[in-house]
Amino acid sequence: MTLQHASPVNRPQNERRTAPMRGIVLMAAGMFLFAAVDTHAKYLTASLHPIQITWSRQLGLLLGVFIIVAIKGAGVLRSSHPWLQVSRGVMAACSATIFIVAVSYVPLADAIAVTFVAPFIVTVLGALILREKVGIRRWTAVLIGFAGTLVVIRPGFGVFHPAMFLVLIAAAAFALRQILSRFLSGGDPVVTTVAYTAIVSVALLSIPLPFVWKTPIWGLEALLLVSMALIAACAETLVIMALEAAETVVVAPVHYTILIWGTFYGWMVFGQLPDFWTWIGAAIIVATGIYTLNRERLVAKGRATEA
Repeated sequence: MTLQHASPVNRPQNERRTAPMRGIVLMAAGMFLFAAVDTHAKYLTASLHPIQITWSRQLGLLLGVFIIVAIKGAGVLRSSHPWLQVSRGVMAACSATIFIVAVSYVPLADAIAVTFVAPFIVTVLGALILREKVGIRRWTAVLIGFAGTLVVIRPGFGVFHPAMFLVLIAAAAFALRQILSRFLSGGDPVVTTVAYTAIVSVALLSIPLPFVWKTPIWGLEALLLVSMALIAACAETLVIMALEAAETVVVAPVHYTILIWGTFYGWMVFGQLPDFWTWIGAAIIVATGIYTLNRERLVAKGRATEA
């Protein structure tokens, strides 16, 4: 599960990010690395507990935060809404752990495709919790996106695995995290949100860790854990740099490239390829997701013009 960073950066109105191509390249590189992290996690579930794997993964994000603090100073840890930041960190730990449990049972590409339902859950929660106005076009996109998800998981057709419910729960937790991000976006920059997410998730996962800990076998296991943590730190840093280089609406669609890399890794490492209907369902989800992003961009542009 990716894109933990997706709260907008708090910037003055007159400060513009003017390097869209650089942002797109950085985001694409980040998605490539995040797919590698998910592949590491799936491989490690054969011998290690998901909580230990998630803790190691989040430790890499925490390392990325230490790098950011070293560069930008401890001021990035100052938050206007610390309890909301803590809540977001809890959601991050839950969604990541549940996702890793799920991919131990289902193909990586299938799980990634289903997580793309998260933006549609955000739309529903935004309407219910934030009382955001959602027009008929966005509701239609939500329904089509859910239909695409049903095509991927196909309950009742003999190919459905119960672990897909876990992917949906992970996507819902991710969506709740995004709702919290919307509350936070007016007061805290994205680096502060990432910092709190890493610190809180590592602290929370450290509580049950002693009960599930298994000392990694020196060699491949230990190497994969260290590699996963370092790659996660690099991926998170690349995504932050992407959001600082270009507007969120420009780089957000690039998130969908993780499905390509997840499919590639799934084939190379596990010999798993999505079937025809998974591709169809994923295409429906991605198309409606990009439509929703573009629609939000046009609405935001219209509001700016009116102002």
